[in-house]
Amino acid sequence: MKETEESLIIFHGPHAYISPSLYESRESVPTWNYATVHVYGEPTLFTDEESLRATLHRMIETFESSYMAQWSELGEQYQSRMMKHIVGFNIKVKRIEGKFKLSQNRTKREQAQVIQSLNQSKDSSILGVAQLMQQEGLGH
Repeated sequence: MKETEESLIIFHGPHAYISPSLYESRESVPTWNYATVHVYGEPTLFTDEESLRATLHRMIETFESSYMAQWSELGEQYQSRMMKHIVGFNIKVKRIEGKFKLSQNRTKREQAQVIQSLNQSKDSSILGVAQLMQQEGLGH
């Protein structure tokens, strides 16, 4: 990633394999349903320890606040050594594109079969595709 050049960051959402056996037509192929967001913009990199620590603390507080106590107990030398392995970045966003492939091109019946099949999974990503399809009113 070079500063001042446009970069693409991809945020992956739920995704799942879709079997052609769920479709009414035998002339079907396997596919993949997914949701993703593409963010385009100019990055600014940073490696100074103060900024990296602040970013790391925000990330821990957001995703696993219970880890903050453990992180705080780690030696200062260890923490500083870990900061040397991290490159932080900010991105000045120029455009955002959401991409959803959720069997929109299929019949309502086929969509309902896909949702029913995906809802049988224990995998949160696969279940997420079923939930997105339902939220979008597919299969009704």
